[in-house]
Amino acid sequence: MKDITFAVPCYNSQEYMRKCVDSLLPGGDRVEIIIVDDGSKDETGAIADEYAAKYPGIVRAVHQENRGHGGAINHALELATGRFFKVVDSDDWAGERAYKQVMRAIASFNKSEHWPDMIIVDYVYDKVGVKKKTMMRYKNCFPQNRFFGWDEFGHTNLHQYLLMHAVIYQTEILRKSGVKLPEHRFYVDNLFVFIPLPYVNEMFYLDVDFYHYFIGREDQSVNEKVMISRIDQQLQVTRELIDDFSFEGHKRLVWYRRRYIGIMLEVSSVLCVASKDPALYQKKKELWKYLKDKNPKLYGKMRYNEFGLTCNLPTPLGRKIFLAGYHFTNKLYGFN
Repeated sequence: MKDITFAVPCYNSQEYMRKCVDSLLPGGDRVEIIIVDDGSKDETGAIADEYAAKYPGIVRAVHQENRGHGGAINHALELATGRFFKVVDSDDWAGERAYKQVMRAIASFNKSEHWPDMIIVDYVYDKVGVKKKTMMRYKNCFPQNRFFGWDEFGHTNLHQYLLMHAVIYQTEILRKSGVKLPEHRFYVDNLFVFIPLPYVNEMFYLDVDFYHYFIGREDQSVNEKVMISRIDQQLQVTRELIDDFSFEGHKRLVWYRRRYIGIMLEVSSVLCVASKDPALYQKKKELWKYLKDKNPKLYGKMRYNEFGLTCNLPTPLGRKIFLAGYHFTNKLYGFN
């Protein structure tokens, strides 16, 4: 069994995928790199084949009709032979020093035959034109370099929720959870993180800047204008998170999943407000009504906490205050 499978979903990625794959190759025979060419129309497929031919036993090139980011991840997960599974988007990359530390940690797990259900790492917002990069660290939230459970899952600030960049799941946990991402839809990485959490008992946190998250392309899915144009997909993912939520389980697990939904409600709401489109204002109201109808108990806890109060400030002035707060936070952390 390989130590870890890296899934690299690619769609028209010829300009940047080499940097991504090259950053993963130092894992050598201990790793499996599955490059999924998701129906690309450029040289992505040929580049994937080139790597597979040059690094047999390490790199696999998979070609499929376009199924979207979620479909590419699903396919890689079906094929994965690694004990752990990590998605690295084709325009992102792994930090060299941090990568070595992650691999040393996995080697120690192998030696003791005791593996965490989820490894948590830090990541870097590698934003174009910004000299001082934002580092997303969790050392104030979790114990370092040891196993811990939900009892020790600390308080995460609003900007510290676990994105796909931060998590390395044990492959068996993902399969046990039954997570299957919707195809031809953006923002499904939130489902990838959220759905398997109830199956996690033990975690292990490494305070290393493993994942470099590239931000800067105008067509990137996290660009605010692009997100507004795809707001229906963001809203649908948020509804699916609500559908998956349960009050069962450890109280810290429930607290964190509830907080995650709150953040998604806030992101969805702020995009509707930022659009200045009355039709999208209405969609924001419909999202909150969906929550109320689907899970009245969760709605009751959300509507009057920090998320519900800020998302639903009345009057045009309230919307301006809400939007200003979002833009200030974005400027501070640079998340799109």
